[in-house]
Amino acid sequence: MPLLHLVLVLIVVGILLWLINTYIPMDPKIKSILNAVVVICVIVWLLQVFGVLGALDGFKVGNP
Repeated sequence: MPLLHLVLVLIVVGILLWLINTYIPMDPKIKSILNAVVVICVIVWLLQVFGVLGALDGFKVGNP
């Protein structure tokens, strides 16, 4: 993935999270959980993009 696409995706995710935090009224606890989930998802995605984590194609939740 080109570096420009990577930066654009991070900017879009950041702007969307900022818009949600600014304009959608939520309980602060829910807002902090949402922020944490988004940050964790972005970190996992970045680790996959850079090949540190590897593909999670075989990841299953529960019994197959």
